[in-house]
Amino acid sequence: MSSTGLEVFDRTLQTTNIWIDEIADALSVGRHDAWRVLGAVLHALRDRLQLGLSAHLAAELPLLVRGLYFDQWRPSEQNTKLRSLAEFLLHVSDGLTDRKPIGSIDATCAVFAVLDRHLDPGQAMKVRNALPEEVRNLWPEPLDAMGLDRLSRDDLRSPF
Repeated sequence: MSSTGLEVFDRTLQTTNIWIDEIADALSVGRHDAWRVLGAVLHALRDRLQLGLSAHLAAELPLLVRGLYFDQWRPSEQNTKLRSLAEFLLHVSDGLTDRKPIGSIDATCAVFAVLDRHLDPGQAMKVRNALPEEVRNLWPEPLDAMGLDRLSRDDLRSPF
């Protein structure tokens, strides 16, 4: 039986919980802090990407996460000038205030790893490649660069 009565809500709740749990486990934090981390990193990423790529990324996100991604977004004020790692991490840190101290590098790495595991590999690669090299280095190394093919990548994804 569906817990919400709507399959789309049940699916997004399940997927969002998986993402939150992966971030919480990676950072040894609670689920509330993991949600906050997800939002802080997604906002920094959203504000760094070009408008079209940002919209394509949003389309790949679970419905609840997509709402978080667009929360308080003002495209006309979009700042794609976050060119340095320090600027990107400062943006992440701004979203992590008033919480348990979580390093912005650790937060970014945890969210990038979740995105890399759960997004379509082609979309993940487009987002990764759009980032400045310093920021891109926090994204997991593409499996293709390690000599693994698409089938291997799919085999490595968690079935849960």
